[in-house]
Parts: sequence; C-alpha cells; structure tokens
Amino acid sequence: MKLEPIIVSLLDTDLYKFNMDQVIFHKHTELCGQYFFKCRNQGIVFTPEIVEEINEQIDHLCTLTFKKEELDYLRSIRFIKNDYVEFLRLWRPIRDYVTAELTEEGELSVVVDGPLYSAMQFEIYLLEIINEVYFRMTYDYETLRKSAEKKLDEKIKALNDGTYTFKFAEFGCRRRLSREWEDVVVRRLVTETNSCVGTSNVYFAMKYNVTPIGTYAHEFVQMYQGIDSIPLAYTNHYAMQDWYDEYQGDNGTALTDTVTTDLFLLDFNRSMVNNYTGVRHDSGDPYEWGEKIIAHYKKYGVDPKTKILLFSDSLDFDRAQKLYDYFSSRTKVSFGIGTFVSNDTDEKALNIVIKLQYVNGRPVAKLSDTPGKAMCRDENYLEYLKRSVNFRLGLPS
Repeated sequence: MKLEPIIVSLLDTDLYKFNMDQVIFHKHTELCGQYFFKCRNQGIVFTPEIVEEINEQIDHLCTLTFKKEELDYLRSIRFIKNDYVEFLRLWRPIRDYVTAELTEEGELSVVVDGPLYSAMQFEIYLLEIINEVYFRMTYDYETLRKSAEKKLDEKIKALNDGTYTFKFAEFGCRRRLSREWEDVVVRRLVTETNSCVGTSNVYFAMKYNVTPIGTYAHEFVQMYQGIDSIPLAYTNHYAMQDWYDEYQGDNGTALTDTVTTDLFLLDFNRSMVNNYTGVRHDSGDPYEWGEKIIAHYKKYGVDPKTKILLFSDSLDFDRAQKLYDYFSSRTKVSFGIGTFVSNDTDEKALNIVIKLQYVNGRPVAKLSDTPGKAMCRDENYLEYLKRSVNFRLGLPS
C-alpha cells in the first residue's frame, strides 16, 4: 500500500519550531543534537511495510523547500525576523540526518542527528508521518475518519450550545490521524464555532487566516544542559534570558516543567514575571500547578488576572472546562488541545514522541512534574541532574 505524500509544505509544523530555531540561529549555531523516537503505547506493531513507507515519506519530505508565499507568511508574523526567513529560503531537510528502521526486537527506531538548528525541525514532520502511515496501513482509514467526524460533530455542538464556555487553540498536528483530517478539524472549528482562537500548525493558520500559536518546548530548555559553561540547575535562567533577548517580551509564554516547576520558579523572578505574558502547564496536577503559579505572581505584587495560564497536558474538553471554571475568575485561562481533536476515533491514539537526548555529545533530559514523562538514555546522567536540581532546591539528594 503506497500512500500519497503526507508532508506537502514545510509550514506543516508547530509554530514553536520556528520560534526556537530563530533563537538557535541567532545565538547557538554551534550546537548539535540527537533526537530519539519513543512509542509509549504497549503492544504497537510497526511492520516492515510500515517502516518502508515511513522511509519513503521521509525521502519525499527531504525534497521540499519553502515556497515564496510561505516565506512571506512567516515574514508577516511580527516576531519572526527577516534574516531568519532568509536563512529558511536556503534551508531544507537533509536526509542523511535521519535513520528509521526496525530493531532486532521489532521496535521502530527513529534517530535524528545533526546541527541542532536543522535536526530540531524534523520532530513534527516525522511524528506526522509516523502517525498517518501507521493508522492508514493498520486500520480501515475511512472507518476511522467516520468515527472522528461523528465525535467532532458532538464537540462542535457542545461548543455552540454552552456546554463548553472556554476558548482554546488547536494543538494537534504531532499526533493527528492525517493531514487531511486536521485540515477538516481546523476549518470546522474556526468557521463553525467562536471557541477556537487559532492553531499551532503554521500551514493551517496561513490557509484559514487564523492566529498561529506557540512559544517554546522542553527541548529549548534541555539544550542548555549541553552547553559547558551553564550549570545544570540554571538552564531555565539562561533559556528565559535568551528568549527575552530575542523577543523583548513579545511571544512570551514560559514553559515551567522541563526540570520541575519548583526549580523554574526560582528563576522566574520579578523581572521575568513582568517580561512574560504567562506560563504553560504540561505535566503534574494542573490544579496544584495553577495555585502555585498564582501564589508566585502575588508574591511579586502582580495581579494574576493580567497573566495567562495555558494548559496543554493531554486535555479533553471536559477537563478543560473544569479547569476554566476553577481558575477563570482569578486569572486569564487558555488551552491547547491536541490529540482529542486531531485524532479522536474509535481506536486509541498513539502516544508517540521524538525527544532531544544529546547536545554536543552530552546527555540531556526532561524531568517534568510527572515522573513517568522523564526521558533520558543515560540513567547516570538523569540521577546527576536530579541531584543538581535537588541541591539548588535545598532538598536531600
């Protein structure tokens, strides 16, 4: 079974890839990175035929370049700078940086290895490819799509009849059923409801003239662990400082949980609190996290109602509504909803990730506020990172 090309535009990715890459382009071109794929579901089988198709799709991806209208669109985003767009005019995905194969144990192995400013761009494209190839070649796609359409109809009805009263952004490209289905989802959400304020997918933001949404991901903070001169427990400080230097307070939602929110708050000082428009939650108990953030704002005399709490951790609409009801009277509340809109079918969605694991040959890791979300290929380093964090927090090692 041969599929049509899945990636047809290099804009078909999350906005934060360009945001992070611009900082790397301006400040850290010397960094090299290695990314590794992981499927968190149990019992998933990637057949040789699926892996062959994945490789053919990667081959096609690496023939693409940015079109003039795509570069013009990026240039129109207020915080994307012209010199970076000119770099993207020359950039293309390099096939030699990616290896996708079955291991001897029959598991899918995908590794990206190259200059960080280039290697980091592969993550979303590869997740889109892997997800769509898997679902199209494992199930009857039309049956899946019909179940997804039925569930989307129900969500839109609930958004319009007052069952759900919050606003959100579509964050679903990395685990979508297909490009064709995400297109339908974004179009219908922005034309049939008043609840969807934008999408993380730059291609569909351009296509449907809605706001592209995103700031940075865990990998951005992780990469500072690979810089010799930076102490491990101060990576948030240096990441936020570089981000502010680049964007001067624009594009300012900080991600809190790369090396735990408690450590993040040590560096989220009065200056950073004022410089950033809000913070994003991606692990741990969201209610405890929200209370902790609100208390932190109050400590610095900042009215929480002037700041945004963005929730994005495995949300469905019911969970988002409960969080909105709980926090909306005390702060601005926003949501990024992904898999639940882009791949909600009668079959369980894949929980797949591609994570940065080495920078300049040094291991890096995400600790997060949910221990099970930690991912590191070097257990000794992971323990060392935990001890470093605990030492700065004044906790026992």
